[in-house]
Amino acid sequence: MGARCSLVVNGRSVRVSTGDTPLEAALAEGMIAPLQAQSGNLLAGQGLAQGSAAPSSRRHPARRARAEALRPALPGAPILGQEEAPPPPVAVRKGTVTEIRRLSPGILEIVATLTRRPTGEPGHQALVTFAGLPTRTLSPTLRVDGTTEINDVVFHVARDPEGDPLDALRLDQPVRLKGPVGRGQYRPGGGRLVLVAAGAGFGAIWAIARAARYVEPARELTLAVGARDALDLYMRESLDWLRRTGVSRIVLCADRGRQRPPDVRSGPLSAHLPSLRATDVVHVAGDVSTVGAVQVLAASVGARCYPIVLD
Repeated sequence: MGARCSLVVNGRSVRVSTGDTPLEAALAEGMIAPLQAQSGNLLAGQGLAQGSAAPSSRRHPARRARAEALRPALPGAPILGQEEAPPPPVAVRKGTVTEIRRLSPGILEIVATLTRRPTGEPGHQALVTFAGLPTRTLSPTLRVDGTTEINDVVFHVARDPEGDPLDALRLDQPVRLKGPVGRGQYRPGGGRLVLVAAGAGFGAIWAIARAARYVEPARELTLAVGARDALDLYMRESLDWLRRTGVSRIVLCADRGRQRPPDVRSGPLSAHLPSLRATDVVHVAGDVSTVGAVQVLAASVGARCYPIVLD
């Protein structure tokens, strides 16, 4: 066998060294690159941002290119092979907490009414400070029934069922938002939309899914939702709405739970994803381990993947 061979990655023919994995080939070609996540952890598998330039057709020596692609990016630095779109303007909004509802033992729905309309697209995040509590990186979303008001911002927030600082949150408590931040926002167009949510990450995914059904009702959409405990699959009302709009591929799973309903599969979320395609656009929201696992799976087939890492 020769030292090099041909391989098709994401519909594109490349020359690689025998023994290289598809992930290594894609990294060497500049098709994907490491991503500096909000939590500071480096995650592999970010695809080209919408509107960014395609990688140059000139190929650098394989080993040199791979070393450059795998080098961790500094915060705010452009990803190799890409022209970064300018970040959205960051704005500060202030308001007060107007609703607190426990959706499940491990999830709260918190609504704040702001003095000015919040900014950002579905899937964006914000730095949120409830007075007296540490700042959190949260994703504005909708109530589980899909409603919100123009000056309201809704969050689905994970809490410790054994006791959490959020339990001290009260109505009329001041809140401050700074954002948007992150790069996991919804981008219309492209191939099948694959949405993956772990725990309270469903908040961000719900905002993306709802927008996609209005903006692109004919676009194929598949959804996978997981939780540590089946009791924390709080989003049944949201899923019913998606089914009514034509989303037929919805998978639920939980790591544990004696009262697991028959439609909830057992095991980790990454084990129940649909077979990914190179043309897919994947949005994943949740803890860093789940997000990282999904990014690696997307990178292995050359699919674009946009992560939303929760605190």
